[in-house]
Amino acid sequence: MLYRRGKGCHLYNEILETMEAEERFRLQLTSLRETVRHVMEHVPFYHTRFMERGLDAEALHTMADIQKLPFTYKSDLREQYPFGLFAVPPQEAVRIHASSGTSGKPTVVGYTQSDLDDWSTAVARGLIAIGAQKTDLLHNAYGYGLFTGGLGLHSGAEQLGMTIVPVSGGNTDRQITLIEDFQPRGICGTPSYMLHLAERMEEKGLNPKTSSLQYGIFGAEPWSEELRQTLENKWGIRAFDIYGLSEIMGPGVAMECQEQDGLHLMDDLFITEVIDPVTGEPMPEGQVGELVFTSDEL
Repeated sequence: MLYRRGKGCHLYNEILETMEAEERFRLQLTSLRETVRHVMEHVPFYHTRFMERGLDAEALHTMADIQKLPFTYKSDLREQYPFGLFAVPPQEAVRIHASSGTSGKPTVVGYTQSDLDDWSTAVARGLIAIGAQKTDLLHNAYGYGLFTGGLGLHSGAEQLGMTIVPVSGGNTDRQITLIEDFQPRGICGTPSYMLHLAERMEEKGLNPKTSSLQYGIFGAEPWSEELRQTLENKWGIRAFDIYGLSEIMGPGVAMECQEQDGLHLMDDLFITEVIDPVTGEPMPEGQVGELVFTSDEL
């Protein structure tokens, strides 16, 4: 994941997106201390976990001290269902999302208005990075509802000033009609559905490559460089990767830019580590391990 934007990238917030490493570390550490203080006071689960380790915000002297903090696991979210990990009273949340719960209790995440503002800004920054413009029409084929994809892209596009068509998933023939009639410049959805959409157009005797689309924002499932090339060839677009997870925020945690040389992490909002999945210890630079996120913004 890349922290700095290259020459081919457009910026939404120049100060946050071009700050030097030392300044960024100071911002992250200050925000992390505030987050630890808040959850110690307001989330019994974390108060207990931190006290067991003899930790508080004053134990965080450098960014390396993040390793002292305990991990939160998917099982913790399920065991604290529904609102046990909320850092504010549930009535102060303005939106709730959740997983499907196919493997047990769903994982539930709540958002304050401040959370939604941060999320929208993160998505808007990613949209600018790929060359989206406020005058664009964006066709949103991500699912709306408890899934974070549809509303996540929707809010970020609106904050940027784009016109968004909230189509959601499914009803493929209707989506084709809207693409033909509304002439969107951008589209977002899962890569597998975008492939299905193109193939359905071809079945109807239409050529996806002649549509108005110029770029696509795809994620919410694993996809390969081979599939990227297939989508770009079928649609005549540039296909960009967006990354997110509802346990942290949703889509927009990281996103490619026009250079497409890795994902840019919104690192004023999130801290990442790569650890050994067995020992939990940090991995050396350049080594493969398990990705761990820590929110550092209240």
